[in-house]
Amino acid sequence: MARIAGLLAGALMLTACSQASTPAPRNPLFQQRLWVDPQSPVAQAADALRASGRQADADALAPITAQPVATWLTHDDPVPLAKRVLDEAEVADAVPVLVLYHRPQRDCGNYSAGGSADADAYAQWVATVADTIGSRRAVVILEPDAVPQLLSASCAGAEDTYAMLATAIERLSANEQTLIYLDAGHPGWIADTDQLAQALRRSGIEKADGFSLNVSNFASDAANQEYGDRLSAALGGVQYVIDTSRNGNGTPSAPDGQGDSWCNPPGAALGSDPQIGPEHAYAIARLWIKVPGESDGNCRPGEPQAGEFWFDYALRLIQQRQ
Repeated sequence: MARIAGLLAGALMLTACSQASTPAPRNPLFQQRLWVDPQSPVAQAADALRASGRQADADALAPITAQPVATWLTHDDPVPLAKRVLDEAEVADAVPVLVLYHRPQRDCGNYSAGGSADADAYAQWVATVADTIGSRRAVVILEPDAVPQLLSASCAGAEDTYAMLATAIERLSANEQTLIYLDAGHPGWIADTDQLAQALRRSGIEKADGFSLNVSNFASDAANQEYGDRLSAALGGVQYVIDTSRNGNGTPSAPDGQGDSWCNPPGAALGSDPQIGPEHAYAIARLWIKVPGESDGNCRPGEPQAGEFWFDYALRLIQQRQ
């Protein structure tokens, strides 16, 4: 698959000791500029606050609105949102990050349930997204949690899901300037990286550009680096990206005794800003994939549904940043 080349430099992370003897592959995002969406969910929330006279609250969201944050495609018709993002990013000569999150039995029916009706509907949905991207530059994060859930949860239809993900990668990889990162969970989920590597292979990762880690999660940069390098080595030297949107305080506990530690944890904070790595790297970028301030689900009384913006939570993430 063709690799993108362009603007915005920045040193990132060390390569794994197990891979140190061989030069790391070229970073396909080296010197690219990641796109900042002026109409992101957080930017829209800030605009609404200004319109209601809450200028100080709107300004307080600047640490998020100023950063490139991924766009999640989660609805039955992904075209209007995807087209706007791709059109505006192209004009700005920048690279958008798109999260494809519409598989059947999404989230195993939990807080983020939904998605396509079946594998055929999902294949058509992915084809529609691929057609909308076309020859333009884009980073695609494919189906957060799907593969690790197959290894750890009781979702039905595992074999169908492996094939479905492989079909999605096959279609997306026909676009030469689309970089595809199949999600691999986070360091605290699947301990056996060889088992996870096998599942990623069954899902067609050989035709992708690598994997993503820590999407919507909280593991520290160091934990992701160590785990990512081990998984990369198990896959023969595959590149990866890390979600640092909310990992500023590392993996939290659930001190209030309510809900799960991964769901709107009170102690979470913004992580390091999005940054593209050096010219040659395995960990090629830190990205903000989860939208900071969007709820993980109504896991405690009074908390919003998954995907809803929550000002108080966004402000807490900003204020608790080190």
